[in-house]
Amino acid sequence: MSVKEEQLVWVEAVSYEELAFNTGKTIRYQGEEVALFKLSSGKLQAIQNRCPHKDGVLAEGIVCDEHVFCPMHDRKIHLPSGLVQLPDTGCVKTYSTKLQDGIVYIGFAKAEELAS
Repeated sequence: MSVKEEQLVWVEAVSYEELAFNTGKTIRYQGEEVALFKLSSGKLQAIQNRCPHKDGVLAEGIVCDEHVFCPMHDRKIHLPSGLVQLPDTGCVKTYSTKLQDGIVYIGFAKAEELAS
């Protein structure tokens, strides 16, 4: 399900310059844990920080192009879609990001959207 921008709470995460290329950073907000990545292209991606297989911490995974490899069992996850790549299956939640005045923001669904 796609969440419209007006249905999001934008949370300040980190300075864009503080993010290393192709390295994950863990961001926590109201019980949610997000892995934030700045790809070599400069593009930002944010996904749920736990692999659907065995809860590996994806912010500690190896990034290659638009994928992150789970550090526990090497599951390959497509960062823009959150889909685990074949032959494995599963998916992780993705989050919207935006860059404003050098600060990275992550969009979280508003509380009433999380409850439904």
